[in-house]
Formats: sequence, structure tokens, C-alpha cells
Amino acid sequence: MLNSKKSTSTNNVSENANHSPSVNILSEGTKLKGDLNSQTDIRIAGVIDGEAVSKGKLIVTGNGKIIGNITSSDADIAGRVEGEVKVSNKLTLRESAIIDGNIYTKTLIVEEGAQINGSCRMGSDAKSLSEKSDADYAGDTKVKS
Repeated sequence: MLNSKKSTSTNNVSENANHSPSVNILSEGTKLKGDLNSQTDIRIAGVIDGEAVSKGKLIVTGNGKIIGNITSSDADIAGRVEGEVKVSNKLTLRESAIIDGNIYTKTLIVEEGAQINGSCRMGSDAKSLSEKSDADYAGDTKVKS
């Protein structure tokens, strides 16, 4: 009987370990050349020269830089992004954020001091709008904070 309790307890621990949140971290001083794709959250303090795709939340710290497009469910950016930012839910731009590219998101939070050098499309249809070419929006106003 004691053995069966131990095995049940062990199974519960392993089940919890499989469902615990995980974060992929690219530390400061690290540079990745190529695309980064993840099913979970990504935290970037280094440099990515390529596309960053996350089905979870993508975090770019103040020292982080992405030279390429971003696609994620949620994003919190304090660093620099040189490319399109496509976020299906909430995008937060911290005061030190610099975005050189177009933004497509459902919800946008911008702190005072953040810079956006590109167009911004918001709302529930932002995902479908992001698939259209930039030529379709040639007349859009450019936003600079």
C-alpha cells in the first residue's frame, strides 16, 4: 500500500512538471543568427538576427534587439525591433522601446517615450490586415511618439 501511494505521488509530480510554464531565454551578450520558433514564452536580452515566433508571450528586454519580424500571442517590448510586429492579443511598448516597422495587434499599450517608426493597425481584424502588403496602406499616417 505504501508503494502505491509513492507511485501516485511521483506521477502527480511528473504531470505537474509537464504542465509548468517554461521560458526560452536568450541572455545578454548572446547573438543568434537565424529564426527562433517556440511553442512557449521567449525572453530576449541578447540579439536575434532573424524572425522570432512564439505561441506564448515574447519579451524583449531593454538590452534586447531583434533584426527581423516578430509574431506572437502577446509581447512586452523594452528594446529595439527592426521589422514587423504581429501580436494577436496584447502588445506593450515600454518607454525605452524602439520599433522600426509596422505593428499589427489587437490591443496596444504604449508608455511615454516609446518610439514607433511605422504604421500601426489595431483591432480584432489586425491579423488579417497583417497579411496584406504595405502597398495597400500607402496612405496611412506614420506614428512617432
